[in-house]
Amino acid sequence: MIYGEKNVENPIRWAMVGGGIGSQIGYIHRSAALRDFNFDLVAGAFDIDPERGREFGRKLHVDPERCYPDYKTMFAEEAKREDGIQAVSIATPNFTHYTIAKAALEAGLHVYCEKPLCFTTEEAKDLEETVKRTGKIMFISYGYSGHQMIEEARKLVEDGALGKIRIVNMQFAHGGNNVAVEKKAASQAWRVDPKKAGPAFSMGDVGTHLLYLSECILPDMHIDRLMCTKQSFVEGRQLEDNAMTIMEYDNGAIGYIWSSGVNAGEIFGERLRIVGEKASIAWDAEYPNFLSFEEQGKAPRRLARAMDYLHEESREFDRIGGGHPEGLFEAWSNLYTRFAVAIDKREKGEEIDFWYPDIEAGVAGVKWVEKCVESAEKDSAWVSYND
Repeated sequence: MIYGEKNVENPIRWAMVGGGIGSQIGYIHRSAALRDFNFDLVAGAFDIDPERGREFGRKLHVDPERCYPDYKTMFAEEAKREDGIQAVSIATPNFTHYTIAKAALEAGLHVYCEKPLCFTTEEAKDLEETVKRTGKIMFISYGYSGHQMIEEARKLVEDGALGKIRIVNMQFAHGGNNVAVEKKAASQAWRVDPKKAGPAFSMGDVGTHLLYLSECILPDMHIDRLMCTKQSFVEGRQLEDNAMTIMEYDNGAIGYIWSSGVNAGEIFGERLRIVGEKASIAWDAEYPNFLSFEEQGKAPRRLARAMDYLHEESREFDRIGGGHPEGLFEAWSNLYTRFAVAIDKREKGEEIDFWYPDIEAGVAGVKWVEKCVESAEKDSAWVSYND
């Protein structure tokens, strides 16, 4: 259980690129990183408008002299300081991720990057090589994987409680983009612009979250081939706002991911169900403190976060004990704690003995989107996942 004691000897000197005024995701990053005193926000290039970024940084108690007009200037100037930054989080639009992440790694910084990692597998592989060459830690922002019950699902599968996995049924289908919200909100406009968002909208924005959760829970299962159909229901949208992907795994299992922003009336809609030959588990992100465990021929069980009957690994990142609800901020804080500990272990030359959404997860997300688009553009043909 986490009681707030330090996880690293000294707080990691940390900066942000993006995440400025009006950025909800920027606030979540800061709240998560600063909660356990593992990071100290000492610098930032918070906004494309330098003056606005400097003023925003001042309101975060960041020295105005360390609120920079752009990431290049920040990396160069911080490198000159004995107390310069050690890590950076990238909370900018998709089309900037590759360039900023590459520059950060080359500058000797550890990186926490929003997803999708980049646009193409070629770019993703280049970042993967850069991570290996520089020896730096790179996290991908799959925040939902920080919930305790995802770890419990992983352990139940690992223990064989479900038996051989047959079906992986997932959806992240909300109604938030059911109309052309991008025409009224600049913060949404870039998400449906292929030049800024990449080759996909809903699949990259929400579908990749499910892909990583499935990889997290089922690390020994791998996609053999997939087929995808995608639609743009809102008039004028260049990228898809709805998609269904069917996947065949190397163990014979079948998987489904419904990625949508036009599920009218649904507020959030992130759910998964994993069906084995002996039992099934189900998790709903709107009720993240619980995991359904249903064995064939027995009464269904509703497992609750922080309870003694859970695996020890599931309780490791408990923060407030059983009964009290935890949510998104706690899940992200758990991941930022892992980010800090991973950095600390890497700097000390110690083995990192826990999972986290690493560069390989980022590469996988980019590849999955590419393959989905390839299938959809071939009239929903099956495509090999390993070509």
